Amino acid sequence: MRTKKNADQFDWTLTLLLFLFFLISSAAIYSAQASSQYGKNFLILQVFWYIVGAAIISLTLLIDSDQYRRLSWFFYGFGMLLLVALFIAPDSIAPIRNGAKSWFIFPKLGSIQPSEFVKTFLILALSKIITGHHEQHPDKSLRTDFVLLLKLGVTTAAPLALIMLQPDLGTGMVFLSILTGLILVSGISWKIILPLFSSGVSFGALILYFVIQKPDLLEKYLKVKSYQFDRIYSWLDPAGNQTNSGYHLMKSLTAIGSGLVTGKGFGKREVYIPEGHTDFIFSIIGEEYGFVGGSLVIGLFFLLIYHLIKTALETNDPFNTYVCTGIVSMITFHVFQNIGMTIQVLPITGIPLPFISYGGSSLMGNMFAMGLIYSIRYHHRNYMFSTEKYPLSS
Repeated sequence: MRTKKNADQFDWTLTLLLFLFFLISSAAIYSAQASSQYGKNFLILQVFWYIVGAAIISLTLLIDSDQYRRLSWFFYGFGMLLLVALFIAPDSIAPIRNGAKSWFIFPKLGSIQPSEFVKTFLILALSKIITGHHEQHPDKSLRTDFVLLLKLGVTTAAPLALIMLQPDLGTGMVFLSILTGLILVSGISWKIILPLFSSGVSFGALILYFVIQKPDLLEKYLKVKSYQFDRIYSWLDPAGNQTNSGYHLMKSLTAIGSGLVTGKGFGKREVYIPEGHTDFIFSIIGEEYGFVGGSLVIGLFFLLIYHLIKTALETNDPFNTYVCTGIVSMITFHVFQNIGMTIQVLPITGIPLPFISYGGSSLMGNMFAMGLIYSIRYHHRNYMFSTEKYPLSS
């Protein structure tokens, strides 16, 4: 395989996008922390985590994607080990925060959330499974497609179960979005995919119906507690629940709505947003920069996703294509869910806005994913619309 290791191979476009995200993140966090309920300087910490993230990218770039394919199961196993350790760790090391046991605490260093790294580890493992399966079974059939689907499902189910035990529904949904994206491009027949996804959507709609119309049945037969439905109720009727579960959403809608077209200006916020530096940072942007500022942020994410898709199309290695697809699925879901929950399109979940929300674990995990993109770009020549045929869903 021929490689060109020079400045032309370095991904300057991705670098520019990440730098713009850094500037937006810094400005939004600086403004948010002015009225934060915490006493920390989150801007300094975010700059530090960006520096750590740049170091992670530099290290990731040194390794060829062929090596990542060989190390995929090592990363996956390491991630599973972290999740198991988190589950059995004492509260002094892994305390319960906001009802979830999702973080390791390190004195003077802060906290680490293993699931943020396991997302990318899972992408590597699933990509290797798909690539290896097609190499072993060049002649597709429904039987081999079922086998591949089973492999993907079992590999995802193991970390997903540990995530749901924390419990962390938001991160669990990210895992499912990664699995969904890779299934769609894995070559599995649509004769399997359509019934599978139709059943999933129907089941989700049925559960939502019972939550809204028949919650007593869920409480009686599934032993679900009524308070677990609060996020659904606050999503559908935030004004009627603003004294409890709908408080955050009402504050977010007020802030974004008051920003109008051009916003109130940097540092001129009037609406107090709890957790404005993390999950609701888009509300800060909407109030200060209005529709124009929010649209620019969304536009940058579209450019990022377009760039990742372009990378997937240009690479001549199927494994790299699947890795790019998994990362696209992960980033797209994060953006859609985070922004959607601030404007009442989706229920509220604890999912940060990539590269903008404050959070060391989230930022480092995403930077590792971007490091894989840098490695793909740097170590491999590009072949747009190569004549080599890749298996697509049929």
